[in-house]
Amino acid sequence: QVHLVESGGGLVQAGGSLRLSCAASSRAFSVAVMGWFRQAPGKDREFVGAINWSGDYTHFGPSVKGRFSISRDTAENTVSLEMNSLSPEDTAVYYCAAARSREIVAGIEYAYWGQGTQVTVTS
Repeated sequence: QVHLVESGGGLVQAGGSLRLSCAASSRAFSVAVMGWFRQAPGKDREFVGAINWSGDYTHFGPSVKGRFSISRDTAENTVSLEMNSLSPEDTAVYYCAAARSREIVAGIEYAYWGQGTQVTVTS
């Protein structure tokens, strides 16, 4: 059974930083696009960013571009989301997801999802 487990969420003040991690249970994820999404109360799920299988290409949503970064550690089978210059608008549950694709392409589908981790940014 495949599992993705997020960690690192918590409470942070506006302007601060936070690092989320996603641990994958299967080595199969080492060749998959890994993505991060978030969902705030009453809002639709929003794409945050993704990283390709080799870790040399990332893509971000407009609301986080320039503030967030993604990296992956193939040896540890983990993906990290580094969040900087956080604002209350970044408050949401953050989800890690894995796609059945090596590269980030239009219409990519994410087949596996973690349970999510709460990030709360106070003003």
